[in-house]
Amino acid sequence: MSPSPRNRVRAFSRTMQVLLAAGLAAALATSLSACSSFNRATESMADALTLYKPEVVQGNFVSKEQVNALQPGMTRLQVRDILGTPLLASVFHDDRWDYVFSMRRQGVEPQNFRLTLFFAGDTLSRFEGDDMPSETEFVERLSRKRDIKVPTLEATEAQLERFPASSASPVSAGAEASANAVPSGNYPPLEAPR
Repeated sequence: MSPSPRNRVRAFSRTMQVLLAAGLAAALATSLSACSSFNRATESMADALTLYKPEVVQGNFVSKEQVNALQPGMTRLQVRDILGTPLLASVFHDDRWDYVFSMRRQGVEPQNFRLTLFFAGDTLSRFEGDDMPSETEFVERLSRKRDIKVPTLEATEAQLERFPASSASPVSAGAEASANAVPSGNYPPLEAPR
């Protein structure tokens, strides 16, 4: 006896469900193995390829020289002239200004600096904070190591002796030459005729 058409459809449907489940299982196994091999490949390339991370300086840079210029008794305006506008000036703490800045560079731990100033009315009473870098130290921290040879800009006596001194000064000789110069060529007028 041959199976009925209804039974054949059910058998085909079950076969398709089994094949679909097997296909999904194979696809899942393949995708998981691809992820693990991708991770292994990227881990080995991590030393060769590094992402670019920009150098970031955030906040108000305050140098050691600026901190040394502060004196108790200065007015808020004098302090602002030296340090600039504070990063934090709270309405609720009118007697306190905070100057904060941070430097983030690739391959270097982030560096955070803080300076807090306390006022009594309009005059500076005290200040406290981290040991600030000098302006030179700040620039050195930002700049990359480069071998730059800066030429000397002063001539020695021996170098100056190689050039004889002229009797006429260069300014008067240049003025004489420009007064005697005759323009060569025909130039159009600068303004249109009226």
